Amino acid sequence: MTKYLTQYKEYILRCLSDENCDLKQLLDYHKDKIAFFSHERLVHLLVMILFAVCTVITILAIVIWETLSLIPLAALLLILLVPYIKHYYFLENSVQLLYKYYDQMYRKVYGFSQEDK
Repeated sequence: MTKYLTQYKEYILRCLSDENCDLKQLLDYHKDKIAFFSHERLVHLLVMILFAVCTVITILAIVIWETLSLIPLAALLLILLVPYIKHYYFLENSVQLLYKYYDQMYRKVYGFSQEDK
């Protein structure tokens, strides 16, 4: 997903700089893509929250019941949580950037956008 989203952002930048691009058609296409990426972002948020909750529960179980056999599980969950946080951070920032591209396209097509106010 990281590669796909990065390539899509580059494609949008090329289209925004191309004077012959049909921005009205691109605007509709971009709106659909934003919806897809937002859904992806939501799914990754839920998975990340699930991993974080499982990690906290495991650490609490280790502390409360002094169960040292759960330490490898806690370590594994922490190791897996880091890439999830990193990927979600990328998705969040990228989707917010796509919103800005949408505003730029909208301004070019209709002559105004939220950024004008």
